[in-house]
Amino acid sequence: MAVLVIADRDGDTVRDTTHKTVTAALKLSGDVDVLVIGQGSRAAADAAAKIARVRKVLLAESDALSHQLAEAVEATVLALADGYDAVLAPATTDGKNYMPRIAAKLDVAPISDIVEVVSNDTFTRPIYAGNALETIQTADAKKVITVRPTAFDAAGEGGSASVEAVAGADAGKAAFVSEEMVKSDRPELGAAKIVVSGGRALGSAEEFHAVMDPLADKLGAAVGASRAAVDAGYAPNDYQVGQTGKVVAPGLYIAIGISGAIQHLAGMKDSKIIVAINKDPDAPIFQVADFGWVADYKTAVPELMTALG
Repeated sequence: MAVLVIADRDGDTVRDTTHKTVTAALKLSGDVDVLVIGQGSRAAADAAAKIARVRKVLLAESDALSHQLAEAVEATVLALADGYDAVLAPATTDGKNYMPRIAAKLDVAPISDIVEVVSNDTFTRPIYAGNALETIQTADAKKVITVRPTAFDAAGEGGSASVEAVAGADAGKAAFVSEEMVKSDRPELGAAKIVVSGGRALGSAEEFHAVMDPLADKLGAAVGASRAAVDAGYAPNDYQVGQTGKVVAPGLYIAIGISGAIQHLAGMKDSKIIVAINKDPDAPIFQVADFGWVADYKTAVPELMTALG
């Protein structure tokens, strides 16, 4: 059984999510190849070649692949699909965009957001906003799977896989127009070891950043937000943690002014240590918190900053 992992890259590097997806792939087969896509991605391909136990790295370059256009990724993968029994990708925004297209073209049912590989045809995934786990078995000859990276350990380094160039497809009628990116010196939210998140209780975008940014800088943390805070315009969409945002599992998660709706809990309840600050003692967030502080954030956060020095 051969498995193809679609790499999640950031410029010249491959993200930790790729290593974790390789770990899941290795539970299916010892023959794991990694596909690195994007114009000018040779450095990222060389980085992927160092992942332990990767057999081969495929490098596909085209202008359309530079921006992860789903149509171009789909066409590139379909050209390679005959050589693989399974295609895996991290359950990131990009993975959730192109993997359903690949499954549809292969006429198979996509298996999304797995947290465990039980066997070569049986997988476990969360349902009902993470409140239950579902074990599913597939009879499809080819499997198209997205992997929840927080559920797997990262594959180690030390590999010496070869890098082979393959054809990169175009995007057909689709074309890249523009993108708006929030640039920050803080850690990436999905890979951060510490996350501080703010909720609607902060009241405004100005207050959100006045409270969250100094605390994040003090801790070397990434900044997250509840959906309510994002919908209210306090924080950009890529800050959102939850069922319809990013799933995180840092060593420390600090929730400030977040009530703890089930959709938010689905995105952060696997954090190692959860600290909740909320003035409502009945807030659902306290049910999953390891440490709860019933207080107004306007007094609690300055006290925390002072204690941190």
